[in-house]
Amino acid sequence: MKLKFLGGAGTVTGSRYLLSDEKHRLLVDCGMYQGVKNLRKRNWARFPVEPSSINAVVLTHAHIDHTGYLPALVKNGFNGKIYCTKATHELCKVLLPDAGYLQEEDAKYAFRKGFSKHDRPEPLFTVKDAHEALKHFESLHYHEKFEPVKGMEVTFTPAGHILGSSCVHVHHRSSDRTVVFSGDVGRQDDVIMRPPEPIDKADVLVCESTYGDRLHAESDPEAVLAEIITKTAGRGGIVLMPSFAVGRAQMLLYLIHKIMGEGRIPKMPVYLNSPMAIKATEIFSRHHKEHRLTGAQCDMIDENTEFVRTVDESIELNSVRYPCVIISASGMASGGRVLHHLKTLLPNPRNSVVFAGFQAPGTRGDALVNGAESVKIHGEYWPVKAEVHNLDSLSAHGDYEEILQWLEAGTLKPEKVYITHGEIVASDVMRKRVRDRFGWDVEVAELFEEVEV
Repeated sequence: MKLKFLGGAGTVTGSRYLLSDEKHRLLVDCGMYQGVKNLRKRNWARFPVEPSSINAVVLTHAHIDHTGYLPALVKNGFNGKIYCTKATHELCKVLLPDAGYLQEEDAKYAFRKGFSKHDRPEPLFTVKDAHEALKHFESLHYHEKFEPVKGMEVTFTPAGHILGSSCVHVHHRSSDRTVVFSGDVGRQDDVIMRPPEPIDKADVLVCESTYGDRLHAESDPEAVLAEIITKTAGRGGIVLMPSFAVGRAQMLLYLIHKIMGEGRIPKMPVYLNSPMAIKATEIFSRHHKEHRLTGAQCDMIDENTEFVRTVDESIELNSVRYPCVIISASGMASGGRVLHHLKTLLPNPRNSVVFAGFQAPGTRGDALVNGAESVKIHGEYWPVKAEVHNLDSLSAHGDYEEILQWLEAGTLKPEKVYITHGEIVASDVMRKRVRDRFGWDVEVAELFEEVEV
């Protein structure tokens, strides 16, 4: 069996790993590239292997950097099944069509405004392509063994990152070798998700390194949020929270609901302006056994919460001038409705923009948290006068110490570890930390590298 790194190497995006033997090809994750332009351009390149030659796809979780290329893969000839957990399947039903819609809308907007270099900008894939891809999905429970391709047995174990997230265990029967893909590993003490389940066996481990060179801040996110919201409201401003629709939006809703209920911030409207996040919130309520939240609406929603579903309602929200909180996708301000709010709110020093977690290099979120004086949105530069904050302690990724604790908790003794899904420095620091802590043979994966398993 061979393993080839088709993405997720040298960067935190575009995760794609190919397992193959003499007869079959199994793709683990099929993510879209996000971030700097050179990475985004990879989405338009020909897929590194012929899509029709791939027999099946297995997903670690629903985030677009792990699933977003699936509609294009199907469009370009893939005709096998796509396997994932039950909750991942439900989330993909929301995320993939929404991604297709955003692709179409961005192409239309670029054409109308004339800021694309193409005469007629085309989307990478459409809503129709996304629905076509969803026809290929088959979902399973955690710990349920299945055989996506003949001779490769797969199981999912909880990874604690977002709802439905999993580590993917692939056992190759003829060689009796097991490869485990960590996916994105969650926190040991997350506000919403339970901790990742320890791994007991792997001959080869593919491990993420998003926070491979950093520890999360020890600040109390509730106290920081309460201070930001109270100060912003006191000067008549609006708090905008660019947020991932899955996981982060629900965490923010829960924390705001909690501190408002405790009287630590003034009562004010909380707008969730993302159809995708609204649907994801409803899915969280249905899958309450997989996370820590309980009670009606999983304690995320109260009488102050308003769902903004339509485009007209979203446009109307831009005219609001009273204190409120707006949670809107996307989490790194790379697309979606949040861009229109940024154009309205960034130029006013009364307002605050609060990011909640890792901002990939090259994204607007990264520029803003690093002090950009202006940002380009829809072909124009907008001044940054609002206060910008980043609540790193709310990240859904384990930092390097949490990942080391997770690796230590099982009976794992892999022959080889490949570090992926991290910026170059973060991955190399993670490599050293894993080697020094456990004495394992560790390498940082390189793009398009193929190794024997």
